[in-house]
Amino acid sequence: MQTIFTIGYEGLDPERLRDALAAAGVARLADVRAVANSRKRGFSKGALGRFLVESGLSYDHLRVLGTPKAGRQAARAHDTALMRRIYCEEVLDTADSGLALDALADLAADAPTCLLCFERDPQLCHRRVLAERLTERGFVAVDLFG
Repeated sequence: MQTIFTIGYEGLDPERLRDALAAAGVARLADVRAVANSRKRGFSKGALGRFLVESGLSYDHLRVLGTPKAGRQAARAHDTALMRRIYCEEVLDTADSGLALDALADLAADAPTCLLCFERDPQLCHRRVLAERLTERGFVAVDLFG
């Protein structure tokens, strides 16, 4: 069985993120944010990608698997049921996302991969839904906390 890891960068700095990934044996970070910009230093797409590559990790931004604005708002309001409904209806149940999920499964089968989004608690984040979809394909999901 393959493992898919997940992590939220809330409360972390890039170094703690890298250390958590390294400790778990992760080789690739799959950024599943729709908007890979961050007010937190080091977590915007360009800076994070460079930092991880310099640290010996691969970085892929899978924008199409990100949560739409309404889903992010629901997550911030701790309305997990609404976030999941929005994410599944507006993202995962579309043809483009099906192809992106296939690509993610291929990446994760090729190298130990971790899904990244903001929320520390995976239950409040769409990466939990992605991990569930991947477990249906034979993966085991493991949540990391820096």
